[in-house]
Amino acid sequence: MRKEKVGFFEHNTLVLQVSGQFTMETAAQKVSMRRGNMLLIRKNQLGEIIKMPLEGEDYQTIVICLKDEILRMIALEEKIEVQQKYTGVLNVLVPGNDFLAGFFQSVIPYIHHPEEKITNAIGVLKVKEAVYLLLNAMPELKQFLFDFSEPHKIDLEKFMNSNFHFNVPIEKFAQLTGRSLAGFKRDFQKVFGMSPRHWLQNKRLQEARHLIEKKNSKPSAIYLDLGFESLSHFSHSFKRKFGKAPTEWV
Repeated sequence: MRKEKVGFFEHNTLVLQVSGQFTMETAAQKVSMRRGNMLLIRKNQLGEIIKMPLEGEDYQTIVICLKDEILRMIALEEKIEVQQKYTGVLNVLVPGNDFLAGFFQSVIPYIHHPEEKITNAIGVLKVKEAVYLLLNAMPELKQFLFDFSEPHKIDLEKFMNSNFHFNVPIEKFAQLTGRSLAGFKRDFQKVFGMSPRHWLQNKRLQEARHLIEKKNSKPSAIYLDLGFESLSHFSHSFKRKFGKAPTEWV
């Protein structure tokens, strides 16, 4: 079993679960899938993934990245226009069908031979094929896929309190709240009365103290979940703020 702090999903992403169990959790949604399930992940999200092999099978997925540049190309070719910003579910389980099953089977040789010249030449065509098959299976995904608008300016306080534990650069937090870096820092100071870095450190340490005191959590089990890069960095920061190392806290 492996837990990954994925951080920032920059592009729309299609995932087929070949074997094992995949669980993704964002601030707003938790989705799990097993063999044969497909998930379309919305771009511009922060999330965490747990990968777990099941009894009698390995863990395997096939991941197709649907970058905006290819989606824009398809939108131009097909004269697709989306007038309104997408506001639906951010992570969609896609029902299987023969076309999508056949598509993923056709992708496997390219996965096994990534060094082949043909892989690069065919790659864009395979991504375009995936998009057409998704629209055939779920026409309502048009707005999901072809919304090229920038993230709108959202409630900063609510967003940060829900996503503070993700270890991503300040620039990504700014982007996801629909602000320039300068605008993000300015709004942050107004809302929280301190800089983003200072607030994030303080918020993560306060949460760590709560988990250790109230949940009897072990420091080694929580430091990654709270956005710290190493146990030593976490322990040093905790001791500097609270006067004792997390292992000494009662």
